[in-house]
Formats: sequence, structure tokens, C-alpha cells
Amino acid sequence: MLVEQEKLIEFVIAIFTSAGSSADVAAEVANHLVSANLRGHDSHGVGMIPAYVGNIGNGQLNVTAQAEVVRDNGAVLMIDGNAGFGQVVGRQATDIAIARARETGIVCAGIRNCHHLGRIGSYGEQCGNAGFVSIHFVNVVGHPPQVSPFGGRDRRMSTNPFCCVVPRPNAPPIVLDMATSAVAQGKVRVAYMKGVPVPEGALVDSEGSPTTDPGVMFNEPYGALGPFGKHKGYGLAVMCELLGGALAGEWTAQPENPQGNNIINNMLLFVLDPTAFGDTATFHSEVEAMTRYLHTTSPAKGVDKVRIPGEPELESLAERSVQGIPIDDNSWAGILRAAASAGLTEEAIAGYAG
Repeated sequence: MLVEQEKLIEFVIAIFTSAGSSADVAAEVANHLVSANLRGHDSHGVGMIPAYVGNIGNGQLNVTAQAEVVRDNGAVLMIDGNAGFGQVVGRQATDIAIARARETGIVCAGIRNCHHLGRIGSYGEQCGNAGFVSIHFVNVVGHPPQVSPFGGRDRRMSTNPFCCVVPRPNAPPIVLDMATSAVAQGKVRVAYMKGVPVPEGALVDSEGSPTTDPGVMFNEPYGALGPFGKHKGYGLAVMCELLGGALAGEWTAQPENPQGNNIINNMLLFVLDPTAFGDTATFHSEVEAMTRYLHTTSPAKGVDKVRIPGEPELESLAERSVQGIPIDDNSWAGILRAAASAGLTEEAIAGYAG
């Protein structure tokens, strides 16, 4: 089914206000989730609503929490999300880091104890749109690991996103935003809901053999996600675990830490003001010249054109803003159940779902 974005945003706001959040918080979360869908990241969009509502109900997601600076050493900040909506406390923490970077030229911010941050690229865009470079190392804890190390079959980490952003003065920032697993766990969830296979090379079954069946992540005997790029993606995932998790969050996926049904993100964020290097005109000129150089590459057979990081998301945004957001039947059914669990009446749900 296709759902118009404004109608979907209104529905999500209604769900979270019914679950106990303020209208402002619900609107920020709703816009972030729907924005992820618009950009083609369905794994981090409205399909997360059932998990969020469940964690509100069991007290693991604090709908009133705000980002709190708990340590301030000038260019180094520690910020606690207090288990609040990641879309809110993550944005607030990034605002704090940007404001400080205007004073110090560079900031390293540890951002810990956030409920699911959603699409990490949104915080990168926040930095890029303000004219800053940003680098994000993120780990995912609170539930059992899902990703095997290179050469192994046992789950030891989660999808551990990495993001890096370069600003452009007259164009959208260049945004590299990716899971360090072959695909995001949410994309496996979407494939499972749709009843379609995942790409080859993304999963192994319980015996460590390659499989395209997303069911191995949800049904025993369990399989595992693998890292992207073999040992290279695995290495980057380890760094996200150690920098985002061990350093910033003091919480990694190792088994002495809690592994329930929660979704907690920790992030080590670097924000850099290019003006600290002096000649930003040359920097921006080189960025544009290199971008043009990449764009003029002759496409390989079967490829329409060469893109830079972030452009596929912008193309999806343009298309889905007009055509609507596709949501598979199983995911939609889960959202409707979550709406009822949050306290919306059948009449209200029918008004949004009709």
C-alpha cells in the first residue's frame, strides 16, 4: 500500500501522544521516522513504531527525557540521553555539539543511553546543513547481538552504524550513512514482513552457510547477519563498538552487559568547523570539483549514472514525496496493533487507516 506522508505523520503523532508523549515530542519523532521512509530507509522508519510503543509500555523508553550534559571539558562533552526518544535527545545533543564547535572549532561528544536514534544520517545532515563536517561512530545494545564477526558464525555485535558528512554551501551535504553489517537489521525485518529474500552475502544460517532467507534472524535455529566488505566492514564495526560503545557509552555487546528487548544507541560524534582551517573557499571548491569529476565517470553496464553518497536518498525523497510511502501489509498490521496498544480507539485508528 502507498500512504501519503502528511497523513502518515498525523497518524504517528496520534499514536505517540496517546502513548503519553507531548505533542511536540510526538511530532519530532513522527517527522524523523517518516523522513527515513521518504529517503528509502524503511528499516528506520514507521516500521519501528511497534518496538517503540512496546518499550514505552515496559518503561524502557522515557517519553519526557531530554539530553543532559553530564561532563563538559570545553571541546569534549559527555551527553546522556536518559533513555529518551533518540530522535529528540539525539537532535538536542547534536545541537549542543554544533553550538560548542562554533566556539572551539572542533568538538568530540560522547552521546550515551539514547533509545533508538533512528536514521543516523539525519544528525549528519543537521551538522552538514549548519556548515560543519561530522563523523559518527554508533553501537547498538540492549538486546542480543545480531551480527557475526568476519570468519565466524556466532552473533557478537549489532549493525553498528557509521556516518560521515561533508557540507556544501549551495547544495545538500554529502552524507555517507551506513550499517557496518551487510544490510541493516531493519532491512531484514522489512524483507521478512514482505516475504521476500535478502541479497546474497548478507546472512548465514545456524551452520554458517550463506542464505537469503530473512527468517533465520527471527526463527530458531538462528543465523546471523554478516559484516559488509568482509574483513574491512568487520573492522569498522569493531571500531564503532569500541568508540561508540566502550568509550562514549560504556556499554558494549559483550555478555556481561544487559541483553533484553531494548534498543539503546551510544554515539561518539565529532563535529568540525571547516573555517578552523582557514581557507574554506578552497575547501568548497575542491569538494565541488571532485564531485563533478565523480559524476562525469562513464557508467558501468547496467548502471544509469554515477552517484555520490546521499544522492540515492534524495532521489527516493523526490519520488516518494509525490507517489506516497510504500508500506507492506504485515508492517502496516503491526503499526495498527501498536496504535491500539498505545490507547487509540478503533474509530480513531480507522480514521487514519482508511
